[in-house]
Amino acid sequence: MPGPKLRLQGVAKEFTAPRTPKRTLAVTGVDLSVETGEFVCVVGPSGCGKSTVLNMIAGLDMPSAGTIEINGVPVRGPGADRGVMFQDYALFPWLTVEENIGFGLRNGTPGDGLSRGEVEARVREHVELVRLAGSEAKYPHQLSGGMRQRVALARLLANGPEVLLMDEPLGALDAQTRLILQTELLRIWGETAPRDARKTAVFITHDIEEAVFLADRVVVMSRHPGRVRAVIPVDLARPRDEHIRATPRFGQLAEEIWGLIRTEAYEAIA
Repeated sequence: MPGPKLRLQGVAKEFTAPRTPKRTLAVTGVDLSVETGEFVCVVGPSGCGKSTVLNMIAGLDMPSAGTIEINGVPVRGPGADRGVMFQDYALFPWLTVEENIGFGLRNGTPGDGLSRGEVEARVREHVELVRLAGSEAKYPHQLSGGMRQRVALARLLANGPEVLLMDEPLGALDAQTRLILQTELLRIWGETAPRDARKTAVFITHDIEEAVFLADRVVVMSRHPGRVRAVIPVDLARPRDEHIRATPRFGQLAEEIWGLIRTEAYEAIA
């Protein structure tokens, strides 16, 4: 049997404050395995280290202890096998939709070995995938927040990573757009495809209902230093649509997760 797509074992991260000797243990003892094609959401109170864990998986930070592996190979830094998507879109304002989506293919390793025609075909494919046909020549300032985030998602997918790492990508959107894009994200991810044909996804969110709607499993972290407190399987059938939010099981899962977080969440804002 092949191993998991992603494995964290005994991962810890310690930071030293600038210009002082003070050291802070942000996360410790993090163990987690994510299978190929699985969608895992990570939730927890503010300051629990969710983004720190994601940055270490991305190779943007190195763990102070423990190991992180993709396909059994240790993560030593950023790589084309992982793609990262942030809350603030990170689009180039001077590039059009088409140019933003194709940026990595034209200027980075994801496009190695592709002809100009193949790059253009892949960009068109992803423009259509996120339903932005007709907006290819627009600039980010001409787009709504939801459209900008779909451009960012298309750019991420066009680069062909095996693992999608998403840090609060819908957090800046208004409530209605956020609900719509949750459903769109599952469609784009390939919810109806066989699991081995899907991307592996790790999604950070503060929104418990968002996590339940999207995830196969929800990882619940405790606060400072962050640890994995529980891993909750989400036994809701796929494909999912907005009606699933009204089911008793959806509410039970959301309440179970909130019950694990509630006390520390109040303490975090006290």
